[in-house]
Amino acid sequence: METTDPYQIIGKLRSLLEMIKFSHTIFAFPFALLGVVLAALATGTLPGFAQIFWICVAMVGARSGAMGLNRLIDARIDADNPRTAERHIPAGKVSRLEAWVFILLSLAVFLLAAWMLNPLCFKLAPLAIAFFVLYALCKRFTHYAHIVLGICLAAAPIGAYIALRGTLDWPVVALALAVLFWVAGFDIFYALQDYEFDVERGLHSIPSRLGVEKSFLLVRIFHGLMLLFLLLVLPGSGLGWIYFAGVLVVAGLLLYEHRLVQPDDLSKLDAAFFNMNGYISVTIFVFALVDAVV
Repeated sequence: METTDPYQIIGKLRSLLEMIKFSHTIFAFPFALLGVVLAALATGTLPGFAQIFWICVAMVGARSGAMGLNRLIDARIDADNPRTAERHIPAGKVSRLEAWVFILLSLAVFLLAAWMLNPLCFKLAPLAIAFFVLYALCKRFTHYAHIVLGICLAAAPIGAYIALRGTLDWPVVALALAVLFWVAGFDIFYALQDYEFDVERGLHSIPSRLGVEKSFLLVRIFHGLMLLFLLLVLPGSGLGWIYFAGVLVVAGLLLYEHRLVQPDDLSKLDAAFFNMNGYISVTIFVFALVDAVV
């Protein structure tokens, strides 16, 4: 960032945020806050403003750093793929140096927030960063990048819960497993866009391994497991029928998402991926929050 022109600086910052699709933070953010709700129910006390603030800062820093790493590490692959050739690094909108600065600052913010929360969060933070790097490299040697991404996002509710409780209990473990299967499922959907490119280049993904039809079946299984684990949050959590109603709504949203995307028609994939998954995460959080308050 060689210029001091404030307009150019703002434009570069906008490009960096577009590079990591900052608006998609909505996918994981509600689940981190749901971890806060579960911790509050377990302790019987409300978290302080500072705790919620640093949980949010940790979430934003972690996701920003992880997405930046993914874009930087995959820049050469993205440049060869017609679908991704116009992403910010291969298109020259963001330089590698600028991307590195953004990544390191984001991860520094994440580590600071973890340190501000409690010693256990700070000790576990490097493990989370290791998974961020692993995900970015996965397509080069394993078909299970989608599972690794699920683990990365499943850390959001677990991290928030540990920040407030300092322990792990079954309800948040069940929630984390629900997030894992949800994310892995919709990431398989997303990878279908690059099925032919991945097969041609020898890149690893579940669609390139199983094919389109079997990948769709696996997504249905994963999303069924998501619903099962959302229900398994109930025992011992203090949540009740309002949360259960929220799970039913999520089931309906998932059903609609699966109707939008068909093996022979991926034209509505963006609506299924971006819109429906945002609705799903916000819905389950709102129902859980209302349940906890009531």
